[in-house]
Amino acid sequence: MSEHLLGLHEVEVLRSGKRILGPISWSLSPGQRWVILGPNGAGKTTLLSLLAAHSFPTKGKVEILGKELGRVDVFDLRTRIGITSSAITESLPADERVIDIVLTAAYGISGRWREDYDLWDESRAKALLTIFGVRELGERTFGTLSEGERKRVQISRALMADPEILLLDEPAAGLDLGGREDILARISNFTEEEFAPATVIVTHHLEEIPSGTTHALLLKEGLPRYSGPIDEVLTSESIHDVFGVRVDLNRINGRFFATNSY
Repeated sequence: MSEHLLGLHEVEVLRSGKRILGPISWSLSPGQRWVILGPNGAGKTTLLSLLAAHSFPTKGKVEILGKELGRVDVFDLRTRIGITSSAITESLPADERVIDIVLTAAYGISGRWREDYDLWDESRAKALLTIFGVRELGERTFGTLSEGERKRVQISRALMADPEILLLDEPAAGLDLGGREDILARISNFTEEEFAPATVIVTHHLEEIPSGTTHALLLKEGLPRYSGPIDEVLTSESIHDVFGVRVDLNRINGRFFATNSY
């Protein structure tokens, strides 16, 4: 069995004969917290879909939790992977109570039906909502929440089944300054816990990288340009190469900030 939680081996994804990702080889190990950065069209969403076992490579091999994608029941894998994305947010019932949005993740479904939940399930759901600052919203319906509140609820839902891998697609996108800083702090605090899952965050913006992130992968035009420990990967030179803009890069209290370099 592989020591990696996720492993990509010369993976490529083609759509209508056009290569949109790869070739790429990459791995995620226990305890690591990765950020995937790149401009629009770099292949970030396609890569995240592979890591979540929501799509398959055209070429190469994807290993998830010791199993090869395409040779295992993906529904078994998906219960061990927590994921947030705008697509998932849109799929959640607007008239469902927040507490039920989180609880139903224990069964890998959206929408309460006839499932039975015990006190442990309810306690875990409430604890996760508390960690992400939205416990008081438990009886509200999901459709009445703000964008920031929905993101917090969805992260709580992604963690409900106690996953071994957590994938977060732009968790701070669209939030105001206060909302962004609050959710990033809560993500950092949670992922620093001893038994927290290995984490992969996708973002466009350096300012949305939580403190404590250990590794970075920079994509450009579907190809991995830089990959490794975050201090080695994120430099003014690599940002200029990938994003095409010259910046001065600063790190303060574990957070990255970029300003135009004239």
